[in-house]
Amino acid sequence: MTELIPAPRAVTAAPGEVRLTARSRLYTGPGAEGAGRWLRTALGQATGLPLHEGREPEGTDTDATDGIALQVDGRLGPEEYRLVSDARGVLVEGGDAAGVFWGAQTLRQLLGPDAHRRAPVRRDRIWAVPHLTIEDAPRFRWRGLMLDVARHFMPKDGVLRYLDLMAAHKLNVFHFHLTDDQGWRIEIRRHPRLTEVGAWRARTKFGHRASPLWDEKPHGGHYTQDDIREIVAYAAERHITVVPEIDVPGHSQAAIAAYPELGNADVIDTTALSVWDTWGVNPNVLAPTDNTLRFYEEVFEEVLDLFPSEFVHIGGDECPKEQWRSSPAVQARIAELGLADEDALQSWFVRHFDTWLSARGRRLIGWDEILEGGLADGAAVSSWRGYAGGTAAARAGHDVVMCPEQHVYLDHRQDGGPDEPVPIGWVRTLEDVYRFEPVPPELTPAQAAHVIGTQANVWTEAMEDAARVDYQVFPRLAAFAEVAWSTLPAPAERDFADFERRTVAHYARLDALGVAYRPPGGPRPWQRRPGVLGRPIEGPPPHR
Repeated sequence: MTELIPAPRAVTAAPGEVRLTARSRLYTGPGAEGAGRWLRTALGQATGLPLHEGREPEGTDTDATDGIALQVDGRLGPEEYRLVSDARGVLVEGGDAAGVFWGAQTLRQLLGPDAHRRAPVRRDRIWAVPHLTIEDAPRFRWRGLMLDVARHFMPKDGVLRYLDLMAAHKLNVFHFHLTDDQGWRIEIRRHPRLTEVGAWRARTKFGHRASPLWDEKPHGGHYTQDDIREIVAYAAERHITVVPEIDVPGHSQAAIAAYPELGNADVIDTTALSVWDTWGVNPNVLAPTDNTLRFYEEVFEEVLDLFPSEFVHIGGDECPKEQWRSSPAVQARIAELGLADEDALQSWFVRHFDTWLSARGRRLIGWDEILEGGLADGAAVSSWRGYAGGTAAARAGHDVVMCPEQHVYLDHRQDGGPDEPVPIGWVRTLEDVYRFEPVPPELTPAQAAHVIGTQANVWTEAMEDAARVDYQVFPRLAAFAEVAWSTLPAPAERDFADFERRTVAHYARLDALGVAYRPPGGPRPWQRRPGVLGRPIEGPPPHR
């Protein structure tokens, strides 16, 4: 009856049910209007019911007892909600607008899988909510999904679809990985060649970097600034914050291909570079010049105009320093700045943008390599190389988002057999993700408070289309969402059997949402090229 994902904090069931009919009304109180618009649209499409605006459910002069009321109740905490279904109808109260919205998502789950469709499939369907009381609130304030659209571009409609899927799982931070060696995906009007040149590559490595196979078709695409505004607004309506990532000083070959002066031209012929067509850690990194700093300040000025998020992600990871060591110009720069070495130069680069963003009321966040050479003041850390970087940062008083590759990289294979379509990385099953714990046990309570949340990362080198992304992400994202939202016991004590039971019902919701998830029990064998894509690649994936 309450096979909900993520699991709520408390559920009290009672006999009876509320039936929604053509006469049912939807009341939205002050502050709940956004959730009301979303719910009326979502349920109206799925059920065919009009859900006309109702009157405030107070006193004796009320609407029919099969109605829905959405209200803000300031006595509840941020994102907290209470859902009561009884003889008076359904009442969803939230501590803020976000809490009301999460309660509305739970209400949709209670109505059954078909409530997730875009049109009615059965006109005679009875829509009923069981009588119960649900009290619920999130464990973490950062419950994220990172999507890499640089390696394989996802058109705007696909991004909007993933925002809907995030909202359905009560995830609230969309980390938008917009730039990398293999593509630049955001329009920057002052530097148009970033998309004219940097958004397209001539061909693409097919599969893992060890594969000899190539897709010889050009690949690319980008989001216009109005596309970005639409994505940000669509996310905001669903109480999702979009955190953009512009990767510096590594993962920058697409930018250098567009503007060769950004690279280390005294070491290599930067004019000969094109957008990278394979995977791995690229040696071509930005030159630490004043020109480069001004260029990226102009990039970030446009980014800040598009994204109102508190945090801006600057990457900072996997920056090979061989070109810096070989470059007379860079060595002169290190001496000019009085820095100890190339690690300190990277820290200087990060600190520059930390100061620049702070002056504009924003906060820098980067991958845990920004710890090298000293962590920039005020910076937050995305801890991907295990727990160590995040633990060190939390102990030093910096905020941390835990996303260790060993646990929540959803491009990793889901089974040890040869039939996984993306046979890279470590095996991470649905149960492995469910037993992930974001807070290291060695942190004190004060230090643990700096773990502001967690996110799952989706790197798309070996995911050439939306169906492959779906297959890798689901159903594991459902397990991750429960880890991020629900207050669970220690990993070894978690009731995976109960989660697996609830997942059976959740598959029907995913079917209704059109998600091409990995089927229970794994894939069926299909014709593959032996020894290329069918051979599991042990160890870490071809990127972070």
